[in-house]
Amino acid sequence: MLEEIFAEEEEIAAEREAEAARLGAQILGLPIRELSTLRPPVCVGRAVSVRSAIDRMNESGVGCVLVEDNGRLCGIFTERDVLTKVVGQPVDLDREPVEQFMTPDPECLSPDDRVSYALNKMAVGGFRHVPLVDDEGRPAGVVSMRNIVDYMVELFRTEVLNLPPLPRQVSRAREGA
Repeated sequence: MLEEIFAEEEEIAAEREAEAARLGAQILGLPIRELSTLRPPVCVGRAVSVRSAIDRMNESGVGCVLVEDNGRLCGIFTERDVLTKVVGQPVDLDREPVEQFMTPDPECLSPDDRVSYALNKMAVGGFRHVPLVDDEGRPAGVVSMRNIVDYMVELFRTEVLNLPPLPRQVSRAREGA
């Protein structure tokens, strides 16, 4: 009887390991272009004002704009750049070009690269957005942490969307009296 229990437990563990490997391969082996939430890149020229770049980000609902020069990627301007380089500084938003505040020559990937490479760049470099370029260096898109999280939610839709309510919160206030 005990041997049957051990055999069943080993079988369950092997099934879980195989499922984890399958899902890992599905997540990491997917080409970036296959992420369903990817959108065309929002691009601006390097001489565009900081205000215009921020307005484009807001209008498009994105966390960054790609900066291009003659159709080729030359930089990226992100929400983080706004917070760390613009806010609280004596910047004339209408006169200063985005080029002065962008991250020049950002690390890039191709839309055909795997999601695992995007995750690696994000984890190692501390990026939330990685520009995608074609073979000539023209902007082809941006992969963001949000794109990857959305994909993972698609894979684990039932598990994520059917979670039980959060554990009951314990009140620290005295009741009664």
